[in-house]
This record gives sequence, structure tokens and C-alpha cells, in this order.
Amino acid sequence: PMSLSRPCVGGRCRARLSATSMRFEHTDFAGLSARALYDVMALRQRVFVVEQRCAYLDADGADLRAKHLCGYDDAGALVAYARLLAPGEKGPGRCSLGRVVTAPEVRGTGLGRALVAESLRLLDARWGPRACVVISAQAHLQRFYGEYGFVGEGETYLEDDIPHRKMVRV
Repeated sequence: PMSLSRPCVGGRCRARLSATSMRFEHTDFAGLSARALYDVMALRQRVFVVEQRCAYLDADGADLRAKHLCGYDDAGALVAYARLLAPGEKGPGRCSLGRVVTAPEVRGTGLGRALVAESLRLLDARWGPRACVVISAQAHLQRFYGEYGFVGEGETYLEDDIPHRKMVRV
């Protein structure tokens, strides 16, 4: 299995992380503990707001209606997350996969692939095999999402000053 020696954070060194050892948990909003919600928001802000330098309203109300998929490393730290929305939330008859994020220190380990695969597995289990799923993908990730059956729809557009493309898995 893939593994990664993670850097020391705040003076503490974490255990090695393997792509096969990430533990997933999913729940609705009410099932998130205060700590889990804090960790989710901290990871999303760390990547989307700070790293990508985007000032945007992350708390957009959709979290209240979403399923939340959290990926934890061997030490119990949140390192991957995705938000799953029911059909109709982002378009008629389409599920939505969004806020897909991995912590910078685990990129390149295969955890992002594991996160997307688990997200699609959950969407299919809840809304039928090969449920129609829409995403607003950062344009540079089109090939990555294409590996999961997503195809571009329409032109590239700016979302929070980052080029995006609407993609649909049909």
C-alpha cells in the first residue's frame, strides 16, 4: 500500500499514513459532533480560503441538507472530506458532489481517489446505481474527474476567481 511519512505539525509527529488505512465516516449534519464540524470547517478553510486565496461564503446553507463524508488518518485526524447533496439540490434530478478536499500533506498518496470513489459509492447506494452526479470541478482537475466517468458540460467559467467547469457523471 501507498504510505506517507507526514511532517511534524505543531511539534508533534504523526504516524505514517497509508491509502488503504484511511477510515471513512459519513453522516448527515445532525450527526456531526461539534469537534467533527470544527475539523471539517477548518480543513475547508485551510485549503479553499487560505491556500487557494478565495474569500467566499463557505457556510452556504447546503451543509444543513448534505451528507458529510469524512476521511480520517491512522491518528484520527481529518485529512479528506466531501459533501454529498441529494437530487434536486444543485439541479433537477442530479446529485451533487462538492467541497471535495484533501489536506495538503496527504496529496499524491491516492487518498483523493479513495475519497471520490467512496463518495460515488455512497451516492449510488442512496440514489441508485450510476446516479447522475454533477460537480463544479476546478478546470485543472477535469482529467482526474474524467477517470470516474465525468464529462464536461458547457464552457469553463470563473468561480471565486478560479477557472471551473461543470461536469456530469451520466
